[in-house]
Amino acid sequence: MDFAVTRRRLLAAAGAGGVAALTGARPAGAYARLPAELFALGVASGDPTPDGVVLWTRLAPRPLEPGGGMPARLVTVQWQVAEDERFARVVRHGVSTARPEAAHSVHVEVGGLAPAREYHYRFRVDGRISPAGRTRTATAAGATPDALRFAVASCQDWQNGYYAGYRHMAEEDLDLVLHLGDYIYEGEITAAGTPDTPGYVRAELPPEPVRAEPYTLEQYRLRHALYKTDPQLQQAHAAAPWALTWDDHEVAPNWAGGDDPDPAFPARLAAARQAYYEHLPLRRAARPGTGFRLYRRLTFGDLLRVNITDTRSYRSTAAGEMLGAAQESWLVDGLTRSPARWNVTTAQVLMAQLDYLPGPGRSFSTDKWDGFPASRQRLLTAIAAGGVRNPVMLSGDIHTNLVNDLRIDFEDPDSATVATEFTGAAIASRGATPEEEAGMVALLLPESPHIRFFEGYHRGYLRCRVDRDSWRTDIRALDTQGWRGQVTSPDAGIRTLASFVVEDGRPGAVRV
Repeated sequence: MDFAVTRRRLLAAAGAGGVAALTGARPAGAYARLPAELFALGVASGDPTPDGVVLWTRLAPRPLEPGGGMPARLVTVQWQVAEDERFARVVRHGVSTARPEAAHSVHVEVGGLAPAREYHYRFRVDGRISPAGRTRTATAAGATPDALRFAVASCQDWQNGYYAGYRHMAEEDLDLVLHLGDYIYEGEITAAGTPDTPGYVRAELPPEPVRAEPYTLEQYRLRHALYKTDPQLQQAHAAAPWALTWDDHEVAPNWAGGDDPDPAFPARLAAARQAYYEHLPLRRAARPGTGFRLYRRLTFGDLLRVNITDTRSYRSTAAGEMLGAAQESWLVDGLTRSPARWNVTTAQVLMAQLDYLPGPGRSFSTDKWDGFPASRQRLLTAIAAGGVRNPVMLSGDIHTNLVNDLRIDFEDPDSATVATEFTGAAIASRGATPEEEAGMVALLLPESPHIRFFEGYHRGYLRCRVDRDSWRTDIRALDTQGWRGQVTSPDAGIRTLASFVVEDGRPGAVRV
């Protein structure tokens, strides 16, 4: 693989457009000393509102070198938003400043746009024009949209597989992409293996400074930059707005709030937060130093409300709290007071009970909601008591496709279903071996009647469509091969493995 991402590859990934010069005055002649290729990490948009969206890029001509190949000074960046892909009808434009202390990243919170409209955007520095991206604003408050389409992704361990899923996702004509965490993996990148033996899929290793497990800010920046050089990930970012939250591997395995006993962990967490913000289309509320608040909500008229949670930062293993008091109160209030027909919560990690020990006895993963049963029961009880309309939980982390009935009492098969959970498999991270999957199906699932579907070998994502009457989730499965279900080619095909529907007013999914 060629790690020097060229402008031609970026333009091919992001689509046509952005070839005409941006309007506005040429910056000072000092820009002549900047490297020729500034937009090697592509462009992205995120967190749409009815009147705006966040635009992102990072100037990094040599992204896999410390410093990204940029001089340590401020750089003025122009931006444009247009109604058409040729940028003949520009509706918003302005300037921003790329600062070395923020890795020359750019976050523009554009306002004044029309609701439920498609727009195109791009950046310019001294005549060098970025690839063009496409985005879409949210539906206006009080509006009654007929339908919305979005995808759900998680777990994209770069060294364990190619990102063919993102190429297919970019072709889905989506209103939104939800990413539920593990955008990067922090482990050391080691020698490649083969599809049929334990090892890694990508054919070549990145440069030495990128391989080490990150602890410092520069190391986390290099790891994010490596992921962002992937042209298929860039393609998906340029095709639709994203809304993201993080999980454990953006920092360290299974970290939990402030409970880590390592005295060096706070510095590592601060570095990870900074690099995460620098590389994604997040609003100012997520900027480190101003609170780093990732929990927030997006609303699309009266059809859909999405509550994006942070199930890592506020955990307390000693007290068994998953969300923390403030976030839990915010979530319950947003669910019970919602005007929307469909109410989504990003659970990040599996919410349904999953007993890993067949027969008598119990064995649960304490990193998932099973490790926080009081928090789970409080939330599901509040949903039931508050009469929340059509609650749906979306999760990832487990690298497995699951469809679950969520009950207040999982031990009681007659307990009413309160909500539906869809858990998506990984984009690239390893799955189960065929033998492991067969064992789960044969030994564990008969003891878990609330689990409607289980499949752990294929990689992929969820494609969701909501309308006035129903919610449909298609489990999109990539051509997966070899040892733990890995995507061994960037050209891998895709198919729909199974589809489930939730009817308005009737919790629980039915296979169709």
